[in-house]
Amino acid sequence: MSEQTSSTPGEAPVEAEAPGQNGTPAEVTAEAPPPTSEALAATSDAGGGGASTADLVGLIEGKSDEEIVALIKDLGADTFFGGLFVEMAKRFLPDKAVGKNAVIQYDIAMPDATQIHQVVIAGGACTTSPGAGQEASVTLALSAPDFLRLVSGKLNGMSAFMSGKLKLKGDMMLAQTMQGWFDQS
Repeated sequence: MSEQTSSTPGEAPVEAEAPGQNGTPAEVTAEAPPPTSEALAATSDAGGGGASTADLVGLIEGKSDEEIVALIKDLGADTFFGGLFVEMAKRFLPDKAVGKNAVIQYDIAMPDATQIHQVVIAGGACTTSPGAGQEASVTLALSAPDFLRLVSGKLNGMSAFMSGKLKLKGDMMLAQTMQGWFDQS
């Protein structure tokens, strides 16, 4: 089943049959034990520096999809994803997105519902919100475990797209460039 996509605004839609690219996994040091789910949630809710990418990797690495989903449910999906998107906004690098305006929507599939979050880039600022409040420039749809692997650097976006784990709708060029707009540390 293919989806209509467009590589640039105003251009005729093209059919995209498969998603992706495979990249090198982020390096993780094995010095400290991985954080507990409670520690990650507390860090995300604290409003301070937030959890690092390494914290997220430590939380999900080696876990099955079912274990990751159970962890998210234990923490509360709204709280967990809300904290991740707040952290994403904090990691926005305005100098990397000069003159860019975009609404990036994530449709994150959980077994019982789809979590929808939007990341809005406008005027050199980044805001996030739950739901689909605006028309999206690009929508990325994937499972919750694959979303966490993607944002932690353990799953390459191009590989995910090519393998069908990531479905894109809208501006595919934006989807390829937006990762560089955020601090990955």
